[in-house]
Amino acid sequence: MMISSPHAHDRSSVERTMYLVCFALLPATLLGFYLFGWPAINLWVLCIASALASELLCLSLAGKRMSFALDGSAILTGWIIAMTLPPWGPWWLAVTGTLFAIVIGKHLYGGLGQNLFNPAMLTRVGLLISFPLEMTTWASVNPITEASAPGFLQGLEITFLATPLSDGLTGATALGHVKTALTAAIPSTVSVAEIFNVNDALTGFTRGSLGETSALLMLAGGIFLIWKRIIHWYIPVALLVTVAAMATLFNSIDAERYAPAVYHLLSGALMFGAFFIATDPVTSPSNVKGQLIYGMGIGLVTFIIRTWGSFPEAIGFAVLFMNAMTPIIDRYFRPRIYGYNYKGAPLKVAKE
Repeated sequence: MMISSPHAHDRSSVERTMYLVCFALLPATLLGFYLFGWPAINLWVLCIASALASELLCLSLAGKRMSFALDGSAILTGWIIAMTLPPWGPWWLAVTGTLFAIVIGKHLYGGLGQNLFNPAMLTRVGLLISFPLEMTTWASVNPITEASAPGFLQGLEITFLATPLSDGLTGATALGHVKTALTAAIPSTVSVAEIFNVNDALTGFTRGSLGETSALLMLAGGIFLIWKRIIHWYIPVALLVTVAAMATLFNSIDAERYAPAVYHLLSGALMFGAFFIATDPVTSPSNVKGQLIYGMGIGLVTFIIRTWGSFPEAIGFAVLFMNAMTPIIDRYFRPRIYGYNYKGAPLKVAKE
């Protein structure tokens, strides 16, 4: 008689995980649609559509079932890319970015679960380096219900015809403004006070990508994912605590040069990156100690680049850097196998 071992079952699946992450992103995304109107909606739709088209192309070339395109991974990749682009960016940013993410960032490594680097962040960094002007042109908040907001047809023109935006419709993000001010010898105490408002940062009424809108909604989405056990708290907490600790330390040393912790925590895409990017299970370490070190590493690299680097936002660079470190972290911080010590040697059993 064949006897099988007992098995533990739960409701986990690729589809459930991917669509729950999409659901967690929905509130911040809808707020972004409201704040930036039809151009942002157009860009989001383009990212999703081109991600699915790229996925179907790769599956066809690999001889795999087309139904795999509906597992949610391509949709989530396109969604995350849309959250990192300027809301009023041209259509080709969305198409080029998602094509690169799916073909190069995902399927070139073997498909779902095989990629070394986070595809969305690989795309974000690649576009930023290749097209710095288009990737740093930020539309001012102009709610879709306002009379001055672009209508549906005007939104299509902005997205597909690359209609130039007047200076009155664009401006710098909080991170970009403070970075530029420091190069002009303007103290951070002055520049932060000029552009950064805690309430606006929490609620999302500020320039930036859809992933840089409401820090509060990003935090709420992250807590939802922790509650649903899609992610664990180790990476985001380690990341945010590290950034806060570094910012507090240097701000206490020289407040004129270094911005306070609340500015770093609520500006840019830090909350988005902490809960929705850094926690990617494929490109992050597999055990608790490794995840804590990984999160601390992302926080440290993010603060270093934001403070002394050329780019005001750094979460994408930091995630890719620590993605490359994940195999090393997993090697030196492997979980102990039951019955063996951390070096892999069998445990001695006491004789009765």
